[in-house]
Amino acid sequence: MNGMDRKKVLFIDRDGVIVEERQVDTYEGIVYIPHVFEALREISRRTDYILVMVSNQDGVGTRSFRYEDFSGPAERIFSTLRGEGIVFDSIRIDFSMPHDGCPGRKPGTAMIDSFRSYDMEHSFMIGDRLTDMELARNMGCRGILLDSCCLGVPAELKDTVAIHTPSWLDVAAYLADDSSLEHRTASVNRVTKETAISIELDLDGTGEGHITTGAGFLDHMLDQLVRHSRMDIRGNVKGDLHVDFHHTAEDTALALGEAVRKALGDKRGIERYGSEIVMMDDTAATAAIDFSGRPDLIWDVSFTMEYIGSFPSELLRHFFRSFSAAAGCNIYLSATPGGDSHHTAEALFKAFARAVRKAVRRIPGDQRIASTKGTL
Repeated sequence: MNGMDRKKVLFIDRDGVIVEERQVDTYEGIVYIPHVFEALREISRRTDYILVMVSNQDGVGTRSFRYEDFSGPAERIFSTLRGEGIVFDSIRIDFSMPHDGCPGRKPGTAMIDSFRSYDMEHSFMIGDRLTDMELARNMGCRGILLDSCCLGVPAELKDTVAIHTPSWLDVAAYLADDSSLEHRTASVNRVTKETAISIELDLDGTGEGHITTGAGFLDHMLDQLVRHSRMDIRGNVKGDLHVDFHHTAEDTALALGEAVRKALGDKRGIERYGSEIVMMDDTAATAAIDFSGRPDLIWDVSFTMEYIGSFPSELLRHFFRSFSAAAGCNIYLSATPGGDSHHTAEALFKAFARAVRKAVRRIPGDQRIASTKGTL
């Protein structure tokens, strides 16, 4: 093979890259890294890299890590990947311990020296450790460092590391040369005479974060929004609570809606519509959303109490109307009458969050806009 005929390789570590970093010796111990399936599917579909697993599994075959405890979960990982359309052309695993000095142990190259005739100049090693980047350098390819960016890259590896990111989506965007695959993020800073708000939002998160408003019940509802939407949201709100909760609730919703609208961009490839029903003890809530670009709220909800704690229940309608206005979406919300007001509000936020989660989901491989008009 020579020139354009030579194959390009993605050498990929396993622990810390495909599954969480730990000794995986039980099926329950398999925890996949967020977005790994989505990203590797897109890479496999859009590029011509061959996939090669390169992994150190310390001491497999010893009393502390029996081979049979390793092999079952390992096969489960690869069968799951195959089921997602992700097929590794070769699997290279070194079972030695660090003190063994095995030449196949990263950053040693003995496990993958047979690939040196491939197109190393345009190949990559994807790993979560500096030894993976050293392996890339030793093979003459580039490195993609997949970690929370807490690792400092030494000067001698700067030219080897092509990108340093915590996100598989960013890896897919880089390798497929398509920025639309990246994490959809946005930040909003909103300052008025009544409130000061900062919001950081990641549509493609895992449901982490917290928004502090100073209104305890509203904070509790926003926690439901974060967890059930699976958006990562971190925010701080300082409002004129000495007056009442109105401006804080309204402006928080406006900032959140603006952040979602900005993160969605032109909405290419999203589902657009989402709906959910959530049952909570004595009430059931229904939510539907359409990121149509047009604001509207249909509200079929009543509360048995004027206040939930110290929070006026009437402000919940205003919250969702404000979100609709800023996000540019239609929202439908209803709840069975007569239920406990706290349960009704919480079911509404959970149903709304899960409807949003469905509506913003990207359809794999689809870059169209979900409208016959061609715009949303």
